[in-house]
Amino acid sequence: MNDIRTTNKLLLIIVIPLILYILNILSFIFIPLVFAIFFALLFTPLVRYLNKRMPSTASLIVVIIIICISLFSVWKVVELSSFQVMEGKDEIYTKLDAKLGSALAPYAPMMGLEAVDGHLSIKQMLNSKAVNQTIFKNIGTGLNVFQKTVTMTLMSVFFMVLLLSGSINFRDVLDKIFFKNSKQSIRTIISIEKSIVKFIAVKTLVSLLTGIGFGVACWAFGISFPLFWGFFAFIINYVQMVGSVISIIVCTLFAFIEINSPGTMLLVFIVFTAVQVAMGSVLEPILMGKSFKINVIFVLMSLMFWGFLWGVPGMILSIPLTVLLKIMLEQFPRTQVIAKLIS
Repeated sequence: MNDIRTTNKLLLIIVIPLILYILNILSFIFIPLVFAIFFALLFTPLVRYLNKRMPSTASLIVVIIIICISLFSVWKVVELSSFQVMEGKDEIYTKLDAKLGSALAPYAPMMGLEAVDGHLSIKQMLNSKAVNQTIFKNIGTGLNVFQKTVTMTLMSVFFMVLLLSGSINFRDVLDKIFFKNSKQSIRTIISIEKSIVKFIAVKTLVSLLTGIGFGVACWAFGISFPLFWGFFAFIINYVQMVGSVISIIVCTLFAFIEINSPGTMLLVFIVFTAVQVAMGSVLEPILMGKSFKINVIFVLMSLMFWGFLWGVPGMILSIPLTVLLKIMLEQFPRTQVIAKLIS
């Protein structure tokens, strides 16, 4: 028996790095698949509701239409905010020149430029050979990131449609891999479904309110592109903990370009921070409830682990995956202690 246990432990030591290697190498499949699973769980109650009132094919078509409308709405917001930015870029260049022109002047020779009256304009910098070479070098990287994002989005939608149509049955998967009886798998699926639906719904609501808060704050203080910054805060807020810090720093730095009064600048920073604290530290925990209490240390470990493995998508998925892991560990007596440590 001792030899068998030792062998099992050695096999586990070998298998875990192998699994992590496969997850990393095949991330282009696993990332959209995991996104699809979580969003399929989000739409499953709606599909179940519609199936009682219409044929399954019709209910699936309705859900697909809702998904398409949602994606189209997101695209239109991106388009409008981008148009807003492009329309006001000349004004921003002027404000940047007034703020940073003299500070950038000493670095003009490094870019092969000549400062005029002790100032270096942003347009001069953008037209310099050094900056253009850097931009051209990174165009390929930018296009590659855009292509990967579009591909993963389409793959996620494809996998989600398969999951919602019943081509992949969660209960069968759990029965074959984890559980010996169907009752336990059904209870687990229901628990996972409720938890994931609640998490995504609450996170989306909190992110939306955060985005609205940032957008309104930018509009109130006369900061350019309030729609863009509201949308930015909404999207980046899905990255747990890190996103809130990034949104405050980036929006405050942009506000520095347009606001000259130190007192107003401080007030802007306080308002941005207050919005994040009110939404992320007060409202979100209240709406999430006790079932989503996860140890802060474990949250950070999860963020670092999934971020290292899958990059930004991994950071977005880190908390839902942790919730899923916690629910699975709670189903077995031997692993319930680990689930309690996560809480």
